Amino acid sequence: MLHARMLRYLDEVVRAGSIRQAAERLHVSASSINRQIIALEEEMGTPIFHRLPRKLRLTAAGELLIAHIRDTLKQYDRLQTRLEELKGVRGGQIRIAAMHGIAGGVLRPIIANFRRDHPGVLVTLSAHVVDGIVEALLSGEADLGLAYRLPDNPNLIATAVFPTRMGAVVSPSHPLALRSPVRLSDCLDYPIVLADESMTIHRLITDGFARAGLDFKPDFLSNSVEFMKAMARSREAVTFLSRIDVAEDQREGALVFVPIQGHYIRRQELTMARPARGTATDPAISLIEEEIITALRLIEDETVVTTEPPM
Repeated sequence: MLHARMLRYLDEVVRAGSIRQAAERLHVSASSINRQIIALEEEMGTPIFHRLPRKLRLTAAGELLIAHIRDTLKQYDRLQTRLEELKGVRGGQIRIAAMHGIAGGVLRPIIANFRRDHPGVLVTLSAHVVDGIVEALLSGEADLGLAYRLPDNPNLIATAVFPTRMGAVVSPSHPLALRSPVRLSDCLDYPIVLADESMTIHRLITDGFARAGLDFKPDFLSNSVEFMKAMARSREAVTFLSRIDVAEDQREGALVFVPIQGHYIRRQELTMARPARGTATDPAISLIEEEIITALRLIEDETVVTTEPPM
């Protein structure tokens, strides 16, 4: 950390009440500490200390500064602890349960990058519907879970929530690919493949068309996100997914995510969760959790709401 030594010097001066005593404790010269304090006061344009005959007392500006310094030092110490923990990630196993579209899409490059950096860690990824993810987490078969509309459960900790918007997903050569945003009515000009009733997407889209006052009947139904994306890639149909669901397909140029005009289709939330007990101190799990959060934050324009920071 830049200037970490000076911050610790200032903290010790405040604790000791004098530059001389702080210098003795830190085994540095009093003149060196004094020069740094004077330079900082000149830079700030205000005194940090009231210099009394026998001791130093913080000014109002000094009180604000020392609170900031101590908070910065605490964060730095936590960072150092985390870095030391991560150096020790040599082996072990991480088990992730995710919805089918997430497992087959955005998690692939994240896990591949993690394994390149930590080849000794075995990563197991299983695909489920929401109830299966909850069951895997509660039974101890999964360390992390990623699901849309994950139900509240006192035995699970939601570590991050990603608000997502649905969009039309088409081939790059499809006429709708050149339009952004599109109206729901525009999509009705083409065959549509929709998630079936077992998936949360189904209700979001059908409700959206109803709110827009449009008569909507899909041409195809499926519980397979991969089938839906394959139909879109071949230009046989338009489908509806989130930006996260098609992030890798977009990066590879296979599909285009087209935002939908208006607010007829409600957002849904992708939640990352872990069991309330048993995984909080595992550095490998915390590391891949942080990497997933960072990657999904970059994909979605919406702000990630972090409810429990990884430990």
